[in-house]
Amino acid sequence: MTTEVPLIVADWPAPSRVRAVSTLRMGGVSQGPWASLNLGTHVQDAPRHVSVNRQRLGDRLGVAEPAIGWLSQVHGTEVAPLPAEGVPQADASVTSHPGQVCAILTADCLPVLFCNRQGTRVAAAHAGWRGLSEGVLERTLAALGAPPEEILAWLGPAIGPAVFEVGPEVRVAFVARHPQTESAFVRSAGGGDRYLADIYQLARTRLELAGVSQVYGGGLCTVTDSTRFFSYRRDGVTGRMASLIWIEQ
Repeated sequence: MTTEVPLIVADWPAPSRVRAVSTLRMGGVSQGPWASLNLGTHVQDAPRHVSVNRQRLGDRLGVAEPAIGWLSQVHGTEVAPLPAEGVPQADASVTSHPGQVCAILTADCLPVLFCNRQGTRVAAAHAGWRGLSEGVLERTLAALGAPPEEILAWLGPAIGPAVFEVGPEVRVAFVARHPQTESAFVRSAGGGDRYLADIYQLARTRLELAGVSQVYGGGLCTVTDSTRFFSYRRDGVTGRMASLIWIEQ
């Protein structure tokens, strides 16, 4: 009997033909630190387990697994148009093709899903702090090719502000470019030059500065909820969840 694959369904006023979800760590066949719905092929999990997990996900979504546009993510800002041949090296994808799924893998980094108000273009971005500071969200917005006031964004599960401790170089990477992001950093209680960063606030601020006012989601923490989420910061060796968006055929 196949275990049901649970999903977080995006709660946002997207057009009805746009589907947007994030997976949890439950519902797959992987074992050990990857248990159980690991969807990443690059984390030393058994390839046959990842293959089964990806097939289960496709079945759950009602899409053919080959229609899911997996990426080789490198914490950069490249945006891949889909469909594409092979596995593009990019940290975001965009499509206007119904049935083509944009997918992002995470285990603490912030997944951001986008659509235009008409429901004719969708995109997904992987926003770790490096990509976020370098402009992956802005690059994704540009690839959508719509005025920012026509764009909706949804923030998926990521590391929460109470546990995302970073060094001063992370704060400088944001504040030097956009002083408005300074309020997203507070001194760590441990003292020294460490800060607690709010990646949700950082993303909201960057999107707002880019002209996007319709931003939804956020507020979950992958680190503190070990039952539902994989977390690289918490566990080191671990699986990956997916956030996915597509236009129904």
